[in-house]
Order: sequence, then structure tokens, then C-alpha cells
Amino acid sequence: MALLAVEGLTKYFGGLRAVHDLSFEVREGEILGLIGPNGAGKTTAFNLIAGFIEPTRGRIFLEGENIVGMKPYAVTRRGIARTFQIVKPFRKLTVLENVTLAAFLQFPSRPEAEAEARRLLEKMGLGAKIPTLASDLTLSEQKRLEIARALATRPKLLLLDEPMGGLNATEIEQASALVCDICKEGVTIIWVEHVLKAIMNCSNRVVVVDQGVKIADAPPGEIVENQKVISAYLGTKRG
Repeated sequence: MALLAVEGLTKYFGGLRAVHDLSFEVREGEILGLIGPNGAGKTTAFNLIAGFIEPTRGRIFLEGENIVGMKPYAVTRRGIARTFQIVKPFRKLTVLENVTLAAFLQFPSRPEAEAEARRLLEKMGLGAKIPTLASDLTLSEQKRLEIARALATRPKLLLLDEPMGGLNATEIEQASALVCDICKEGVTIIWVEHVLKAIMNCSNRVVVVDQGVKIADAPPGEIVENQKVISAYLGTKRG
């Protein structure tokens, strides 16, 4: 059984179709890349899976349980955490306080929550920033803080929404290695990203959406040769 199964997921905003009849599965221990042109429906799909919005129709199963209609906190309790394309730290709280708040979901006592937060921050390379206000971090550091907060909820499935947006080449390389390490430690990942080289190097499979519709679902080596994918990104067929 797949860890996550999306079946016929459809979302309309008024007359605008954001996602249409989207179906895919994610197996435990997998990194699944979710790519597509701007406006393809990727973040809407994340919002649907995480419970931020409800689908017009369709079903989402986590370990066989239909989670459609559940509030975001209930989805998180069942093991799905997410990051955001635009980072959303509590800017007036310290780095440690940001992650500790998330850790309370699994660690009810403050000493335990803080200990877990410190462990994750060290792992993210933010150990020296523990007393720093979140507002004083660089963009790269804020991206890692966002991931640490998500991991503090002890997710089975992590939804990463463009964790490399705005980073330089060195930071992208470091972030790619971090994504792979997180998966190796037992967290399944769905990853939305426009840095295609990183997606192709790290993902086991890639799902491509265009105008809300899935046009491909295959290993990275097949995706880069897929004429529908090439057309969606370049607006023309090759050859």
C-alpha cells in the first residue's frame, strides 16, 4: 500500500480550474518530484494534501485513511508536514522558539521540545543561530529553519515547496544534500522545485503537471526525454 494516494483530485476556484483529475501515489521512503510550469497547480496540490483547502472532488489517502475534510492540524497529527514557497517564520521569536513551538506537537514538555528543537537545528546547520531572531536570518537560513520546524512534528511525509528558490549555486548544492539526508533518515518527501537539476538528481520519480493536469509520471531519466514535458516547458517539440 502506498504511503500517500491521490485519486482524481480536482479543485476549481470559481470558474478557474487549478487542479484537474490528478492521481498519483507516493511509496514509503521515496522522494517524489512534482514539477510543472508556473501556475501549473503544484502549490494548490500541496494545499489540498495538507488540508489548507478542500477539493472540489477527489480523495487523498494517507496509509489508507481518507484525509479529505480534515483540518491542517489534524493532517499534521497524522504525519504530514509542509514548508512554504514564501518562508513564514515567527519573525519576532528566536530560532529555537520557532522550532520548539512545532516540537510541542510530539513533545508535550518544554525541556523535551527544546531538546528536539536543538537537535534539529544542529542538523540543519543552525546551531550557532539558536538565540537569533528569525527575522535576522539570511534567506538560506530561513529556508532551513522552515524545514526544521516541519521536521519537529515528526512527519511520515514532508511536502517541500520550492526550498531552493532564491538560493545561490552553493546553497542549492547544500540544500539538495540535505533533502537526500532527510529521506535517508526515514522521511518520505514530495518536492516542488523549479531547480530541475536538483529534482532530477535527487528524486526517485517525477510527476509533471501542466494547467492542473498530470502529463507524466516516471523516473527522472524518462522525464527529460518526454516530449509532452519538453513542450510544456519550452512551448515547442524537440526534433
